[in-house]
Amino acid sequence: MSDAIFWSPASELGRAFGRKELSPVELVDQILKRAEQLQPHLNFLVLIDQNGARAAAREAETRWLKGEPLSPLDGVPTSIKDTTTVKGWPTRLGSHATDETPASEDAPVVARLRAAGQPILGKSTTPEFGWKALTDSPLQGTTRNPWNPGHSPGGSSGGASSMTAAGVAPFNHGNDGGGSIRIPAAHTGLVGLKPSFGRIPQYPADSPFADVVSQGVLARSVLDTALVLNATAGPDPRDWRSLPAEGRDYTIGLDQGVRGWKIGLSLDFGHVKADPEVRALVEAAAKLFEALGAHVDDVGPLIEPLQNSFEPVWIGSFATRLRQIPTQLQVKLDPGFRAAAEKGLSITLADYARSYEAKSKLARDMAVWHEKYDLLLSPVTPTAAPPVDTLYNSDAFPRWTKGAPYTLPFNLTGQPAASMPAGLTAAGLPVGLQIAGPPRADHLVLRAMRAYESASGWTWPQPKVLEALAKM
Repeated sequence: MSDAIFWSPASELGRAFGRKELSPVELVDQILKRAEQLQPHLNFLVLIDQNGARAAAREAETRWLKGEPLSPLDGVPTSIKDTTTVKGWPTRLGSHATDETPASEDAPVVARLRAAGQPILGKSTTPEFGWKALTDSPLQGTTRNPWNPGHSPGGSSGGASSMTAAGVAPFNHGNDGGGSIRIPAAHTGLVGLKPSFGRIPQYPADSPFADVVSQGVLARSVLDTALVLNATAGPDPRDWRSLPAEGRDYTIGLDQGVRGWKIGLSLDFGHVKADPEVRALVEAAAKLFEALGAHVDDVGPLIEPLQNSFEPVWIGSFATRLRQIPTQLQVKLDPGFRAAAEKGLSITLADYARSYEAKSKLARDMAVWHEKYDLLLSPVTPTAAPPVDTLYNSDAFPRWTKGAPYTLPFNLTGQPAASMPAGLTAAGLPVGLQIAGPPRADHLVLRAMRAYESASGWTWPQPKVLEALAKM
């Protein structure tokens, strides 16, 4: 079987199943072998369910042979980030403070991927409690970037980004509470949509960050991203925040383009110091929208620095988690997480309330801004992927200025935002272009993503990734 199947989008794999040119069983067997080969080098999985994935693939094959697939994704394997419950599997969150107790039910996003017929390969790595934009944890160690194993694949959906960029499934589940889909997508050259808050329901939603997290996937194509949104969007009675069903097929209208749209570009939001290479690549990517018929304005300063208003809710939420962990286990925590959480113990209810007032104001300000502009373009991160030994939220790599200054605003506002590949640095590492849309306008962001994808010429497999993987 050709290695091309490892790089084929899910949409093409489904068509191959329908033409009986490819079997879901063969595909899952080859993907599992690839995962087993690359796992020692990249460390992207914490659990592999070979028997379950193969059983689901056999069921999918039977449906395709009858001409009765459950969806275009039937038989296409994927994985679930280990912050998310999968029935019968533990949810360890990269922490010694969790245990092996199996979950009693699937999270809604997992149940819907199963209902679409997708075999679940296993669970992917995350930093402890998903706390940072790098992926290493006390429990599961360090996950590495297929472009260069000396660099991080980003986080907190770093296992998903590493797998997808290494050709282990066309897309893999992630979630995003401050950039955790978009940042790893940027660092590995992937497509990463954070849907509107509530578009894909969450349950359990008992995390202190539950009102900023969106579910999604890291993928290699925009069409696959739209197909996943078709399969997973819609309300769930267990999530009172979930949005009503739109009754929309997100693949329809993808190729209608952006001609006549008015788009804002902000390279620094007025205060973020991005690397010159990042700025140049994002600026060049924005020019593609002009070539596609959009009008692009440099909108200059746009969003105030986030730390003063939002550090209380960040570290205060960590403190909430810390209080739930027995004292004897706290010594096993990621030192960076523990330091932030201990600092958060002094946060008051008044501090927290001021953060929520600021959150409401930011959401209102951006909604008003979008009355004039269809989209906002910016970098995803100020730098390309940092080395794997980077200490997150340290003096050398502060969260507020280097970690998530471009991505966090759109978790706070709930509006849809995505990362698309903007090119490579001189060192051969990917840089991401962020595309943010008006509240609840996921279809418009997808349409812009597709227009940019068509014009950019970015395809998989990427030669530099193949070179790195050949050495593993």
